Amino acid sequence: MGSFLSERALAQLQGAEQVPFHGPVPTQMISNGEFTPLPQTPQQRKVEARLKDLADTTSRRLGMDRRQFLRSACGMAAAFVAMNEVFGPVYQVSPAEAAEPEAAASRADALSKQLIFDDQLHFVRDDYPFQGLLSLAKYAADHWNPAMRNDKLGMTLARYKFDNFLKEVYLDSDTRVGLLSGAPFDDPANWFLSNDQIKQAADTVNSIAGSRRLLYHSLVTPKQAGWMEEVDRCISVVRPTSWKGYTIGDPLQPQTTRYPWRLDDEKLVYPFYEKAVKAGITTVCIHKGLLPKNYEAVIPGGAWRYANVDDLPKAAKDWPQISFVIYHSALRPAQEDPEAHLQEFERTGYIRWVSDLAEIPGKHGVTNVYADLGTCFAMCAVTNPRFCAAMMGVLIKGLGAEHVFWGTDSVWYGSPQWQIEAFRRLEIPEDMQGKYGFAPLGPADGPVKNAILGQNGAKHYKIEQHADMDLLDRDGIGRIKAAYLRDGQDRTNLAYGYVPKPG
Repeated sequence: MGSFLSERALAQLQGAEQVPFHGPVPTQMISNGEFTPLPQTPQQRKVEARLKDLADTTSRRLGMDRRQFLRSACGMAAAFVAMNEVFGPVYQVSPAEAAEPEAAASRADALSKQLIFDDQLHFVRDDYPFQGLLSLAKYAADHWNPAMRNDKLGMTLARYKFDNFLKEVYLDSDTRVGLLSGAPFDDPANWFLSNDQIKQAADTVNSIAGSRRLLYHSLVTPKQAGWMEEVDRCISVVRPTSWKGYTIGDPLQPQTTRYPWRLDDEKLVYPFYEKAVKAGITTVCIHKGLLPKNYEAVIPGGAWRYANVDDLPKAAKDWPQISFVIYHSALRPAQEDPEAHLQEFERTGYIRWVSDLAEIPGKHGVTNVYADLGTCFAMCAVTNPRFCAAMMGVLIKGLGAEHVFWGTDSVWYGSPQWQIEAFRRLEIPEDMQGKYGFAPLGPADGPVKNAILGQNGAKHYKIEQHADMDLLDRDGIGRIKAAYLRDGQDRTNLAYGYVPKPG
């Protein structure tokens, strides 16, 4: 997702958890330190101001303070009321949900048995070296945010580690099942988690649960020394649920990476596909898109092309046994307001690289191409919901709703609950449906959203038994969550990462 921020860029940022206003959903773009976030837009400032007004008025009537209200189901609904007032009616929410606890609770209860399968989750290992994300935290504390040394999660980046991952994904959100991922740097010592650690984490979660609550990737790194031997070892010892790769090479240093590669490289990558098919591990998840506005200038030699999807049609056609899941739906813009891209879409019906991905099945006659919503949904759902609706329309029209997987990239952005709520409420505006032939997304628990939020992933990864939510409520994690909620613990809705300093 771009390179680590320079010291100059870091000096202009602050921790997202330190901003004065903590709404139920972010009111500005958040970065995990891999890209420079946009300043709060004028529309987002209006959303924040309106949400404060709603919170102050309603909390007084309900006998709460503002903080208590914003952490409640009513507060979550109020955030979407405020966004609709600013961006137009994109989210399905009633004023009653934002004002009446009974109405908010009734809706939450009605959705409590919904299957949420998150196919892109992250955390970092306990011994992550004092580089990368950890060095960002140290720099931030030394230079502009000393309170980070003394906050609840401390200077160990505990907020990005296993214990907080377990809490925020399984206790603070409606997520039921997840797929743990990683990211390969050119130097394996800097990986967030090794392939063995990814498996160990999944084994730990599943041991606590007594059921299959966490699936896991193994990372593939074509061109790096010994990469094919690691594939053989993973097939033999690790036995991942699926594979994960970055065709751009090092995802945090694409401008200097030594190892970019293409999905359709017959000499380099096809032998890997052959091994994967023989082993029966036939889902290959690939990071695509998420490049900065000046990507052609900052990634020299045309290497940015490794992040688009022009290598996918041939690979998908040559290997129908393999499911290619394109992470982030190949959305190109990562560091800019989607407004310009919405205007481009309104003129042309095209969204950069998302449309290219969505057109592959129709143009090339393949059925083994899928889209994941990690990060791309989080960025545009709160920055420009109409653009978000357009993106969903393009993906579903081209790929089919059954080929879109739910992912959040948590815990980079805190608990995924705000993303879940945003998707449950999102609707494609009627004018957009009519102009572009998009079908409506429908209700929160309708067939389209049920499929994307959980059923597609469960079917694909053969965990259909998790459709029995009562079973999950009674497993180890279900019992822990029930006790957590009984004890009066409430969801933090806190988003971590970095935002621009005010002023």
